[in-house]
Amino acid sequence: MARLIRIDWPDFGTPDLPPPLGLAEMRARLAAFRAAGARAGFDVLVVYGDREHAANLHWLTGFDPRFEEAVLVVTPGDALLLAGNECLPYTQVSPLVAAGLVRVGHCASLSLPSQPRGGRRLADWLAEVVPAGSRVGAAGWKWFTADELADGSDPALALDLPAFLADPLRDRAGRVENATPLLMHPGHGLRARVDAAEVARLEFANHMAAKALRRMAFALREGMRDFEAFEAARVGGLPLGCHATFATGTRADQGLSGPTGEVLRAGHPISFNICHWGANICRAGWLARGPHDLPAAAADYLESFVLPYVAAMSDWCALMRPGVTGGEVWAAMRRALPFEVFGVTLNPGHLIGLDEWISSPISEGSALPLASGMAMQMDVIPGHPAYGSTRMEDGYVLADAGLRAAIAAEHPNVAARIAARQRFMREVIGMEVPDTLLPLADTCGIVAPWLLDPAQVVAL
Repeated sequence: MARLIRIDWPDFGTPDLPPPLGLAEMRARLAAFRAAGARAGFDVLVVYGDREHAANLHWLTGFDPRFEEAVLVVTPGDALLLAGNECLPYTQVSPLVAAGLVRVGHCASLSLPSQPRGGRRLADWLAEVVPAGSRVGAAGWKWFTADELADGSDPALALDLPAFLADPLRDRAGRVENATPLLMHPGHGLRARVDAAEVARLEFANHMAAKALRRMAFALREGMRDFEAFEAARVGGLPLGCHATFATGTRADQGLSGPTGEVLRAGHPISFNICHWGANICRAGWLARGPHDLPAAAADYLESFVLPYVAAMSDWCALMRPGVTGGEVWAAMRRALPFEVFGVTLNPGHLIGLDEWISSPISEGSALPLASGMAMQMDVIPGHPAYGSTRMEDGYVLADAGLRAAIAAEHPNVAARIAARQRFMREVIGMEVPDTLLPLADTCGIVAPWLLDPAQVVAL
């Protein structure tokens, strides 16, 4: 029987700073990328990045462009990172650049409008490293399927690159194909699995985001403006993985809205998040102290909407085991959360990295198996015209015995906090959490439907 209990949200301690990206780790990633490209038959690999789409470039080099675009060109014996005026000095943040294993070129065309130009053109740089007539694999941030393109179009040739890069590449190469799946495909992409060091980094990001969200949740007061609520989060300074959201009042239906000056009123729905690279902590509910604050149409919100959702998230956790297919998870969530009531439209769970959404093994009919090393976002977003929403969005990692042993050996404090979170979710909240599911945030398991009294949480 599900019920509300009153508890302090748990605090399992502050992580130490996670290990920085090291040279050996970055060399291994670049080598794996070269090998994947060779297996796919590419002579050259080109990776594009900008401020919104920096994850692939950062994973390969440790560098992410700020303000500008950047381009990495990888051949069997060379690697060239092209940067604009302002990013050029910042390329030294890359261990590979600092070690001389990736050379840097200045390309002013990657700079902001009206800044000084001159120097080598992008086409000239490409002519230096891309052999004429070669087969090029180009990675941006997405790939395409035949049903979303014009009839007869070849999805392999649909590029997610700006024309100023795609055009000279096509002029130079014999064939340019979309190689983004080499990095981001949920089944075989290089970024679709994490190791023990990455788990430690993800846990740190989840901790920082969860603490900020907790501070904000407990600061919510009727009559305050959303600006004040967001100030209470005291976001610590890690890079944001997406725009911080805070939607209530007239913007309650605009889930991606940020603070705009709305006044918090009892009886209004609300959703908000804090997202850092590798972590997105989000909650949704009502500005209320109990059901008496809700409009009449939502009076049974707790019984009819929230409690079934939390039970479904327990089912979701139970399925997070290597070998379970993404289609099984999809089907189970549709059974537990009927669409006509809960209106879940997106994939019930996805992979997360520096980018908030990498891709997802979970889709209707997916035969892709869940696998050890998948960093998984519990991102099941219900929506209803009367009930609004509810949310338990946090980060997890799927881990077999080998990965769990590596975490325990290399980062014992991380392993201890993960074990404490598992116990909390099982023993206090009553959720089914297998050993293979590693909760990364202290908010994991917490659903507080009445967000003017967030110490009231659901237990199964």
